[in-house]
Amino acid sequence: MATAAEWISGARPRTLPAAAAPVMVGTGAAAEAGSAAWLPALLALGVALALQVGVNFANDYSDGVRGTDVDRVGPMRLTASGAAVPQAVKYAAFGSFGVAALFGLALCAVSGQWWLLAVGVLCVLAAWYYTGGRKPYGYLGFGEVAVFVFFGLVAVLGTTYTQAGVVTWPALLGAVGVGLIACALLMVNNLRDIPGDVLAGKKTLAVRIGDYRARRAYLALLWIPLALGMLCAFWAPWSLLVVLLAGPAAFLSLPILAGARGKLLIPVLAGTGLYELGYGLLLWFGLSI
Repeated sequence: MATAAEWISGARPRTLPAAAAPVMVGTGAAAEAGSAAWLPALLALGVALALQVGVNFANDYSDGVRGTDVDRVGPMRLTASGAAVPQAVKYAAFGSFGVAALFGLALCAVSGQWWLLAVGVLCVLAAWYYTGGRKPYGYLGFGEVAVFVFFGLVAVLGTTYTQAGVVTWPALLGAVGVGLIACALLMVNNLRDIPGDVLAGKKTLAVRIGDYRARRAYLALLWIPLALGMLCAFWAPWSLLVVLLAGPAAFLSLPILAGARGKLLIPVLAGTGLYELGYGLLLWFGLSI
């Protein structure tokens, strides 16, 4: 039976910045529009964090029962390691989705935007079928598309809309920026896993385009958001604070350019998560003042 520490590790807490950053940016955009509200922001954060944990447990379960995680580098996998029975991991995923649904219901009630329930259903379906079902789209190379849409556009614009009732240009630029960094997080994760994914028949985008192009794609996904954040300065001059991330971006780029592989990419993965968190914080602050 898995210990509490193993369950926490299985939830992959290093990925949680990918859930928090879009809520920060969306709230900052709502503040720029003069309508930031803390309660909807906190409820949106609850939805995002619970969905991220649910995705992580769902991936652990689905990849584990398929045998994809047998020789995987990185955080421990509850299912593949045998630390937890597959059914328990599956229930943990569904439980997390249930928590997200409760936060989502409260958010709809507070904002009055009940149509967002349909969006929430789509989010849960996308989370499960990323690696679940007979033909998971994550095994076909469409993972980055879903991450961009749901952890970029939907998360940021939904957060802004539930607070301000409008979608603004800073919100859209921030949504694209956050979505691209979330894709960078997935890209470097899949870049690390190319050898094992090839053997398991998992055709992620990194596998499809190859190691060289995957590295160049990661760099683009890392740097373009800085330009998008700076464009927000047309509406909120303090958005230029995102330029402070140029140093961390350069630091993260070096091992990618140097050809780091396997375990050497784990710090890059963790750093990319912190980079996304920094992007969310700086853009939130810049748009709010």
